[in-house]
Amino acid sequence: MNNLSNNKSNLSAPLPLGGAGGRLSVGILGAAGYTGGELIRLLLNHPEAEIVFANSESNAGNLVSDVHEGLIGETDLKFTDRMSFEDIDVVFFCFGHGKSEQFLKEHTIPSHVKIIDLAQDFRIKGDHDYVYGLPEINREEIQKAQHVANPGCFATCIQAALLPAAYLNILKEDVAVNAITGSTGAGQKPGATTHFSWRNNNLSIYKPFQHQHIAEIRQSLKQVQGYLDADIDFIPYRGDFARGIFCTAVIKTPAPVEDVIEAYKDFYRDAAFTHYSDKAIDLKQVVNTNKALVHVEKYGNKLLVTSAIDNLLKGAVGQAVQNMNLMFGIDETAGLRLKASAF
Repeated sequence: MNNLSNNKSNLSAPLPLGGAGGRLSVGILGAAGYTGGELIRLLLNHPEAEIVFANSESNAGNLVSDVHEGLIGETDLKFTDRMSFEDIDVVFFCFGHGKSEQFLKEHTIPSHVKIIDLAQDFRIKGDHDYVYGLPEINREEIQKAQHVANPGCFATCIQAALLPAAYLNILKEDVAVNAITGSTGAGQKPGATTHFSWRNNNLSIYKPFQHQHIAEIRQSLKQVQGYLDADIDFIPYRGDFARGIFCTAVIKTPAPVEDVIEAYKDFYRDAAFTHYSDKAIDLKQVVNTNKALVHVEKYGNKLLVTSAIDNLLKGAVGQAVQNMNLMFGIDETAGLRLKASAF
């Protein structure tokens, strides 16, 4: 594929791991938020990983299950204000945007420790060595990476819809994108537009045409298509549900729909978690999974592409664990065989 990693390549040979019994030793920074809680949930059930520390200065000494109450009975792990980097193989940054870069200026992490950053600080190529962690196009680079910038949630869902079109070289006119996200996408700290009485039975837009994820979306589409002159006209919506993102994208093209569908299926044929659906998709098919589902229809010269993900999993920590697996030569699906919660 046009400047893409070979998705059919074999995983790299497993690396020696530092945990007990040869398991992967993991540290988590910013472990008290939604992403931290979901990451802990995944790692507690990961066959090749163990959590060495879950850092949260404001919750140090408290049981993790007192904050992430869905974990009651599953762990006696406590939050800590310590960061024992010498004892781990990989650390996850679950910070808010802008905090990862500042943290690295103030702290030294041993060179052997791999970093997976869930913030947006290093997603755009620049004067750093972070690989953009979208396995559907960067699998080989992720396997060799020391540092990975995990994609954004909206960005992941929208790229799932548009990357095969970029591969087909049909993103020649402006693309209209609408996507609606659950309230967990705004983080755990309550705000004016996130508390229940405002969000329930309500719908609103925010950051139209200006969302911060547009830059990384354009970066990946240009990587695949080789250029991108068209605008991505993205309108984000706040939904009145907790989890998930549902996206629609309209692409103008004369390409026959049969050719487009076949190209979408081929593009994702070897992807571990992104799947083309012959039937129209629903949000609840992906909630509580690391899946991205994609569907295509054609109306005249307009291609309608729908995609859906769980914003906390494929849009955040599920994809981060997928990247960890790739970085350490572990089965890419390890710890991520999750059942949709609505079925």
